[in-house]
Amino acid sequence: MKKIIVLMLMLAVMTNCMAQEVVEKLPKPKTEGGMPLMDALKKRSSSRSFSEKEIDRQMLSNLLWAAWGINRPDGKRTAPSSMNKQELSLYVVLKEGAYLYDAVNNSLIRVTEGDVREACGVQAFVGEAPLNVIMVADLKKLGAKAGDKAIASSWANSGYISQNIYLFCASESLATVVRASIDHEKLKAALKLNPDQEIILGQTVGYPK
Repeated sequence: MKKIIVLMLMLAVMTNCMAQEVVEKLPKPKTEGGMPLMDALKKRSSSRSFSEKEIDRQMLSNLLWAAWGINRPDGKRTAPSSMNKQELSLYVVLKEGAYLYDAVNNSLIRVTEGDVREACGVQAFVGEAPLNVIMVADLKKLGAKAGDKAIASSWANSGYISQNIYLFCASESLATVVRASIDHEKLKAALKLNPDQEIILGQTVGYPK
């Protein structure tokens, strides 16, 4: 009986270890330099034509910080959020898998292995571009339910993040387009979201073809 109990405990420990998060630390974002704001605004545009060239981790770190990184000691971000609820999360979908962006630790937390880019939108280019950023609202943080008018603030907050991505891409000569054409249930399953998480927008990023 004791041997069975010991084996069960060992199995529980092994299962717990396997379930632990796989975390990838990103390079420190470069937060200085870049194109002057007025020049970036002149270059800001949408593109649906992407090269398959991958975005390296330094560029990805810089982009995610520009989009929704922490820019002050009090934990506030590069984009505003209503009443500073910070209800939005960024999911980073790459060829090798999908990740949750941890702005506090400047890290990627893996949520699924394998290529799920095709689930990020209904247009063909979505599955071919190297990066899709998915903006997801936490309804609990927002104090809302799916369909409530309160979620309108998340649409606005996602817009600020999207514009940050647009301006970063203009500065770095990257192509990008924001999208609302998403099969929500398919993508929710691919990203392993819970019922309190609501997909708001997707944004595709890559080098111009």
